[in-house]
Amino acid sequence: MTVALFPGSFDPFHNGHLEVVERAASLFEAVVVGVVRNPGKAQPLFSLSEREAMICECVAHLDQVSIVAMTTLVVEVARKVGANVIVRGLRAVSDFENELQMAQMNQQLSGIETLFVPTGSACSFIASRLIREIARYGGDVSPFVPEPVGRRMKERFGG
Repeated sequence: MTVALFPGSFDPFHNGHLEVVERAASLFEAVVVGVVRNPGKAQPLFSLSEREAMICECVAHLDQVSIVAMTTLVVEVARKVGANVIVRGLRAVSDFENELQMAQMNQQLSGIETLFVPTGSACSFIASRLIREIARYGGDVSPFVPEPVGRRMKERFGG
């Protein structure tokens, strides 16, 4: 069975993330979305369990997709879930340099290859950091996030 791991902080999960999951689900027998608390990023908007629950709702239409919380290295989680490949989304050329470096490190650590999935132009500008900022200032994020995420963001920020 080919299993893909799609890791990320997903804070919040947005339409670009969903696009990558849906495309990976069309390529692999199973896709595991690995939700991580990234210590290199600011205080998260949503807890790991909240993000897991939101993503679960967002991908409910994809039977072969599951969600796990990650508290260790991506390659360790990949081994644990039996992943043959790590999937990473690319929005723009600017994402590539950092993603390539991570892919090469993960390959050296584990032998697991990374597949880059470019987002379509409709999602290429969407970033979780921008969505958080829009929501904090009372803006409408609904065009950029799946409905379950938009609902929780309204609960969190009002509107």
